[in-house]
Amino acid sequence: MFERLGERLEGRIVVLEPLGPEHVDGIRAAAEDERIWTWMLTTDLDVWLGYTLGNETMQPFAILRDGEVVGSTSYMSLAPEHLRLEIGNTWLHPSTWGTGANVEAKYLLLRHAFEDIGCRRVEFKTDALNDRARAALAALPAQFEGIHRKHMLVRGGERRDSAWYAVIDDDWPEVRLALERRLEGKS
Repeated sequence: MFERLGERLEGRIVVLEPLGPEHVDGIRAAAEDERIWTWMLTTDLDVWLGYTLGNETMQPFAILRDGEVVGSTSYMSLAPEHLRLEIGNTWLHPSTWGTGANVEAKYLLLRHAFEDIGCRRVEFKTDALNDRARAALAALPAQFEGIHRKHMLVRGGERRDSAWYAVIDDDWPEVRLALERRLEGKS
């Protein structure tokens, strides 16, 4: 069922479209704010685009709001043999922060992963120092699973400890209800 990863996902706040060359100008415009790159693997948009568009081990999406690109997110670390994937490589223009755009993007991706693709586990990881992302993951709610010390080198060689979170299929009904309630509050 992993062949369905790249489907267009529509919500009330955002639409997720498989990221392609037609989104690059919108990505460039949305990515101009330096705050976006604080916690990303690189601060160089061209490096990010090359990694994201040229990576066959992930399914990236453009996040659109009112028809305009406002960010990106991806399915990655694909493990179809284990019915597992990761949601990550996510950023949104600061004008969308607090609007429900990230909540709905995560809802659409999780719903698609569990209900259409048949995943048993969806993982998330973020820099252990990224309090904003960690609070957002805890609010899903995703289960905190620990810190992997010296997990990655980012932004030109900086050491990163990664905080790992996950939602499993047993958790999905409760997580779905929590996300739907949050999104109703954003109507």
